[in-house]
Amino acid sequence: MKFSQRIGKTPIRDILQTDNIDKVLKNRLWNNIQQDFFRKLTDDNSIKIYKYIWTEFFTNPIDEFPSGLFGDYILQNNEYLKKWFYSTEWYNIYDFIEFIAFFDSQNDYTKFIENCNNSLEREASGFRIVDKNIVQITSDEEIKEIESALKTSTKWYPVNKHLETALKYLADRKTPDYRNSIKESISSIESFCKIITGDDKATFGKALKQIEKKWEIHKSLKNAFSALYGYTSDEGGIRHSLLEKRQEITFEDAKFMLVSCSSFINYMKIKIDK
Repeated sequence: MKFSQRIGKTPIRDILQTDNIDKVLKNRLWNNIQQDFFRKLTDDNSIKIYKYIWTEFFTNPIDEFPSGLFGDYILQNNEYLKKWFYSTEWYNIYDFIEFIAFFDSQNDYTKFIENCNNSLEREASGFRIVDKNIVQITSDEEIKEIESALKTSTKWYPVNKHLETALKYLADRKTPDYRNSIKESISSIESFCKIITGDDKATFGKALKQIEKKWEIHKSLKNAFSALYGYTSDEGGIRHSLLEKRQEITFEDAKFMLVSCSSFINYMKIKIDK
């Protein structure tokens, strides 16, 4: 994670790319469009699709469509498209990705959707292509939970450090480490429990019993928290599988755990402050 991100100068929604597309992701998506779609088309299909993009996506007059020899016409269309692509708003790019995904879904020989999703995951985008549609996988509410849990406070410093590290592993554009991101999210809960119980050796289960009695959380909610932690920590849970590296862990898995742990911490902070 960059210095500007660690000190909070770069918003989390930019780190996770929910309201923007940075230069690196834009370049990757452009390369996907060129390499995984246009270059896989036959000459006849290429002409038809370029014309369809010109009239239906850009809604331009057909008599202004670039014409001439095949090579010249390809070059002119690409120049027009590239100029638009690198100057338009980020959400228009996703509109275009959806438009292309529709054609790609009808062809078995391209991997445009698959490779676009790889680019989106690699650059920590908050979106994916699902059934030809761009779907937001990181909502404003989830980001707010993480931001709220990360608010600096001396009392919660150990908790914040684990959450920051979890986010760092999750959002690393070069070498994301989803396994260690999940471990750090879990550790944030453990640190939180030790602080509120005043016991450096407190387990999550022990802390939950104190929390249930002292702050009167509903038994069903307590059981839900306990089940989530059990999923990560019991003998068949993800923590053991992670250590053995038998289970494939994705961006979505790590993000879910970060948001869930952040939500629990935020919920308990409110209960404690009352």
